[in-house]
This record gives sequence, structure tokens and C-alpha cells, in this order.
Amino acid sequence: MQLNTIPKNDKERLLAVQSYKLDRCQNDISFNNITSLASTLTNMPISLISIVDKDEVWFKSARGMQISTSERDLSFCSYAVASDDEVYIVEDTKKDLCFVNHPYAQNGEESIIFYAGVCLIDKNNHKLGTLCVIDNKPNTINNDQKEALKLLSQQVVKLIELNKSNLKLKQTKRKLTKKNKMLKGFASQVAHDMKMPLANMILTTDILKSKYKDAIGDNGVDYLKNIKSSSLSLSNYINNLLNYYENSHSSSSSVETFSFNQLLEEVIDIINIKVDCTINLPEKDYDITSNRAALELVLLNLITNSLKYNDKDETVIDVELDTKQADFNFITVTDNGIGIPKDKQKKIFKLFSTVEEIDRFGQKGHGIGLSTVKKLVSNLGGNITVHSEVGVGSSFKFSIKK
Repeated sequence: MQLNTIPKNDKERLLAVQSYKLDRCQNDISFNNITSLASTLTNMPISLISIVDKDEVWFKSARGMQISTSERDLSFCSYAVASDDEVYIVEDTKKDLCFVNHPYAQNGEESIIFYAGVCLIDKNNHKLGTLCVIDNKPNTINNDQKEALKLLSQQVVKLIELNKSNLKLKQTKRKLTKKNKMLKGFASQVAHDMKMPLANMILTTDILKSKYKDAIGDNGVDYLKNIKSSSLSLSNYINNLLNYYENSHSSSSSVETFSFNQLLEEVIDIINIKVDCTINLPEKDYDITSNRAALELVLLNLITNSLKYNDKDETVIDVELDTKQADFNFITVTDNGIGIPKDKQKKIFKLFSTVEEIDRFGQKGHGIGLSTVKKLVSNLGGNITVHSEVGVGSSFKFSIKK
């Protein structure tokens, strides 16, 4: 007797099967655990998870049988999918007229005598394949075992749908990564292209003030000062953007061993401090191994912020280094500045997030520096936290992997 292997909605069903893009690897522990449970719950030596494709049936998981594919026209799983029932059971193929001459039932000790397959039905009611159990002798399953197989089949479908969702997420991530790279390249290019015109504007305002001061009067000089101040602010903004995009991906792969205190002294020289300030370095100097350029940029940003956002007559900054931990160095930068309100402490590491409108020098922050710091610290294998009290000061503590 010729058994039907083609369901009425096979065209739509095959499109559903293909849409899940499930790979044929049988090493997936999640699927293998389910076939193991199915065998245990039913006391059957063989359990399979099948996917009924266009011309063949292939097996995502196989327990108790070395099999990867089967002819669709002969597969018991094809008969199950073509059946109107959710569960397809053949208790003894030797006594069933439909299977008397079936080649799989005439295979000696490896003959399929008992078969019970529960269809894998997705949310659109498409039968993708089966979760089946097989025995080489006549057998039966009770209602409890049948219900257990149904529950397990639902878990298989969830795994298949989860795999599809994961593939979509990976594809979206790849697209976002590509777009993000393009945006970074665009921002970096624009920033570079704007630097020279801005430098010319700043230079031109200085020349105009120097040569034509008497002709343009005090009001004109004030206008020029405003132009220069705005140009310097924009130039600083551009430099910060360039730092963010060019240096935020510095990692621990480019490392060297260097004196921590010497690095701090170089950072202080770069800042060129022009206010009353005391910076206390660690009492004992240590050689550390890390990405020197990245750490320099982190300290430069933190110490500069301590100077800029301070309302005390004397700015005091303490820098501490803890090398006692096995895997990480811990660095703390503490100041006596204006402090950060608690409701804003979680936001300060986000790009373009600012706390104060202007700093002690009348300049508006752009919210790039601390975002760059967080990225650099993360790339160095560490984390950064802040403890701050308004009017008292702030303490930034970060780790870098040894």
C-alpha cells in the first residue's frame, strides 16, 4: 500500500521549514537532551528529531541510531507529517498492512517495528517534522508518555524558533556594526575636515584684533573675542570627538611596562595647570604593564575634569594606585570639587551627557570625555565607578586588567 507523504499545505510548510535556517549539526546539546529525555520517558532505545524537507528527511538529533538523512518517500516521519493527527503511532509494522513490505520493516535486527512520532507544529500550524521514538520490537506507549512527548515536541519547536530569532539578532548586529563603523568614519572625517577652517578663524580673529583694534572699537573687539571663544569651544569639541573615535578602541593588546608616577607627571605637564592646585601622587611608585596611551588618556580626562569642575580656592587631587589584587590594578582619582548629584551619577558615562552647563573657566562641556574614559577602561578589561557628594568632591575608581 502506497502511503501519503505529501500534506495538502506542503508548499507553505516547506517555506516555513526553510525560513528557520536550521543547521544539520547533530552536536547541539539542547536538542540532544530532548531526545535523551524522550527515550528515558518512553523506555525506547531510539529517539529522533526529524525535519521533513522537500526531497528528504534529515535528523537534527539522533539517539540510539546512526542516521543523518532518510528518503522522504520511505520515512515514517513523512507519514506522520502527512497525517491529520498530531501523534502518529504504529505499534507493530509486521502486523500493519501498510508496512508489511516496507523496507525499513524488513531490515533484520535493525527493523523499525514500533514507531511513535509527535509532529513539531510551529505557531503558524506548519508541521516541520517530528519528535519520534522507535523500537526494534512491538511496543506501546501510555497516555502519560504520549503527553510527555507532546510537551517535549513543544520545547523542540521553541528551540527552533529561538534559533531563528538568534540568527535575526546576529544579522541585525552585523548591520548595526557596519553602520556604526560608517558613522564613526564619517564623524572622524568631518572632524578632521573642520579643524583647519577653525584654526584659520581663530588666527584671523587674532590678526583682526591686533591690526584693526582702533578701527573697530571696543564693541568690535568684543565680537571678535566671542568668535574666538566659540571657535575654541568648537575646536575642543572636535578634538574630543576625534579622541573618542580614534582612541576609544585602544585595547590591552598593545602593552608596555612603565612607571605609573612618571606617567602621572607627564599627564600633569600636558595639562599645563594655571590655577592653585595640589596633586598628590602615590607615595610609592610602581611599574605597571598596560596600554600606556590608553591609560594616559583616562588620567588626562579625569584630572582635567577635577580641575575644571572645582569651586575651591585650592584644588586638591589625590591619585592612588592599588596593585595588591591578583588580576587587576585599581586606580582612584579623588578631588575636592563641586561634586555630582546622585540622580546624575548614572548618566555621566553616556556620550554627550553633561552635569554642569559651564565649568570654572566659563566653557560648556560636551559630554564626551567620561564616555571615552568608560570605553577605554572597558577595553583595558576593567570597570569604572564614581562616588560623589555635592559640595564635597568626587572620587573615580577604575580597574585595569594586569
